[in-house]
Amino acid sequence: MSTSSSEWFKAGSAQASQKMADTQITGQARNIVLVIGDGMGISTLTAARIFAGQQKGMSGEDYSLSFEKLPYSALIKTYNTNQQTPDSAGTMSAIVTGTKTLAGVLSVDATVTRDDCNSGKGHELNSLLDLAEDAGKATGVLTTTRLTHATPAATYAHSVDRDWEDDRQMPQAARDAGCIDIASQLIAWRTNSTNSNSNNSDAGLEVAFGGGRAMFLPEQEKGDRADGRDLTREWQQQPDHHYVDSLQALNAADMKSGHWLGLFANSHLPYVDDRGDNTPGLLDMTRKAVERLSQNQNGYVLVIEAGRIDHAHHEGKGYRALKETEELDQTMNWLIDHLDFNNSLLLVTADHSHTLTLAGYPTLGNPITGVVKTNDEHGHPRPDPVKLSDGGYYTSMNYRNGPGAVSQPRPSVNPDNTSDPDYRQQALVELESETHGGEDVAVYGRGPWAHLLGGTMEQHWLFHLMKQAMTSPAQ
Repeated sequence: MSTSSSEWFKAGSAQASQKMADTQITGQARNIVLVIGDGMGISTLTAARIFAGQQKGMSGEDYSLSFEKLPYSALIKTYNTNQQTPDSAGTMSAIVTGTKTLAGVLSVDATVTRDDCNSGKGHELNSLLDLAEDAGKATGVLTTTRLTHATPAATYAHSVDRDWEDDRQMPQAARDAGCIDIASQLIAWRTNSTNSNSNNSDAGLEVAFGGGRAMFLPEQEKGDRADGRDLTREWQQQPDHHYVDSLQALNAADMKSGHWLGLFANSHLPYVDDRGDNTPGLLDMTRKAVERLSQNQNGYVLVIEAGRIDHAHHEGKGYRALKETEELDQTMNWLIDHLDFNNSLLLVTADHSHTLTLAGYPTLGNPITGVVKTNDEHGHPRPDPVKLSDGGYYTSMNYRNGPGAVSQPRPSVNPDNTSDPDYRQQALVELESETHGGEDVAVYGRGPWAHLLGGTMEQHWLFHLMKQAMTSPAQ
């Protein structure tokens, strides 16, 4: 059923009235939730909203993702200090430390040399979670990737190389120089804190959920570590520290107190469609994290990453990227309903974009993962997919580069295959892995000081917004 002109006008008027009713909040943010859709660029947002809407039986174009309805937004520049098109380590470091840095390094300044252990000493940057710990807040990070992967690692680790996820992945020279692998840094983070607002049993992450179990276990326990350490055991040997490794264990966990490490896969969590019954999803982890962090009387800071959006794009698999974004949408829908925005700041953004494009004049409601049907000369949908001059079909979603690259003559797209989760959209330039995109990304916000979002902003400024919200006088 098409929407009438009067209905469009009425909907626009209602949206304008709602916008005028928005109230700026300038008090202190007791809680801060930072959400990263890794690789969730503007074209991904557009495709994902159409995809999510079509899963609900709508045409999709007029659907809105839950976080797109947040009242404040801006465009965010994503470049690193040494790269026009960025990587996740440098971009996430900018978001959580307030300063831009190199690609490939974690929460160290831009004077370091990547892969040179000694260059990083004395150049560590305090993060948003450090600021929260100093304020006596509970802290947490959760992800669908390995916990030691670049985006989550930037919140707690300092490293001149994002790839040093465990000791086996470090060169001997770095180990000899005293550099510490990322997994070991997570286990020890802030536990020796002498901050006046916390004692040793309170310090450190209250919640750390994700994948990457192999980075924490020795070889003899099917892990990747060369030093023989079992970091999950070392975690549990600390006071009031607990470990879970399945959805069943997570659901049974009493989250009234304690520090919780959850490692639910040897590497990254499986894609949404591939998870077993005992692997938690993003919403499962978010619910339990909020349950635990909410116990703290001083509030909390939580970082959430939907990390496998990025991985699906790198593989050139658009369906999987949209499915992971849909999971983030569903998780944010729950979270928005459960936050008190009078004292909680929520920011939803991406660290960078990808080369996904949407084009080809498809008719309204054309399946976003399907081949293109256009309109006829009267503006009405054609019954059959359009064929190009080469005689083949094509999809509206494609990539600039990646493993789906085709050569001349271009092979036609089989309309029966495009909705397969592992279908690779066609690409122009052949690369083993599709690359990030260099364009701006969006940020959406609600809560104390979110009204400062606007225009086009530097990525590292998001930290300063969160710091302002955390340290502003309470009202």
